[in-house]
Amino acid sequence: NRYHLFDPENDRRARVRRDELGRIREGLARNEFRLHYQPKVDMRKGMVIGAEALIRWQHPERGMVEPAEFIPVAEDTGLILQLGQWVLQQACRQLTVWAGRPETEHLTLAVNVSARQFSRASFVEEVLAVVDELGVKPDRLKLELTESIMADDVEEIIAKMTTLKAQGVGFSLDDFGTGYSSLSYLKRLPLDQLKIDQSFVRDILTDSNDAAISRTVVALAGSLGLAVIAEGVETEAQREFLARNHCHSWQGYLLSKPIPAADFEQLVRDYNQG
Repeated sequence: NRYHLFDPENDRRARVRRDELGRIREGLARNEFRLHYQPKVDMRKGMVIGAEALIRWQHPERGMVEPAEFIPVAEDTGLILQLGQWVLQQACRQLTVWAGRPETEHLTLAVNVSARQFSRASFVEEVLAVVDELGVKPDRLKLELTESIMADDVEEIIAKMTTLKAQGVGFSLDDFGTGYSSLSYLKRLPLDQLKIDQSFVRDILTDSNDAAISRTVVALAGSLGLAVIAEGVETEAQREFLARNHCHSWQGYLLSKPIPAADFEQLVRDYNQG
């Protein structure tokens, strides 16, 4: 006494997602994932001050797979929790290596945290356990959160951030202005930094709205006592516009795409000594 509708396209998508999920699990088991690092520059100091850690998948057949091809599947299926923990551990291991070298001991490392990962009841304990186990200086680790976390229990978010902040871990709000922006929440979050999204930086020289939004983010960060950084800087003209408007930290292809650790370390030596 019922009927079902079969949609070949939905069936195909479900099979593709199931297969991709299996491949991601195999990739984790086979240690196929890598971290690449995109340098962050402070123009006033004239030096690379840190990096953002970005996951890549070195697939044996497909080559280097970009996150856009596997992160959505991981998010939808909950596998992002396992991937996120792997990224945190690898990033902290890298910080430990950098801390032992004079030319890199000053570097901070930003790790992206998904809303699903952050919402775990055990998230704070997991972060502190990794930091303690690997002997990382907490103030060298920065967690980048997106505005999507504000869709959850704000009081719980503030409590988790406050606990981690008390141990020295820093926070940056990524993709600011693209999602759930709320100034009433923003003033209560124990943040260190706002990040100007690359969607605003891309047309900052040709779109008056993007330019105005970028200037507003810089002014807002200053009034709240927060640092500000722009991502997606690809041209010297964009960098100069940001500098004129008091945004002195940036990352983007103008300096480097995300690169393996050894290449990043060489870039730091060349740039900071040059």
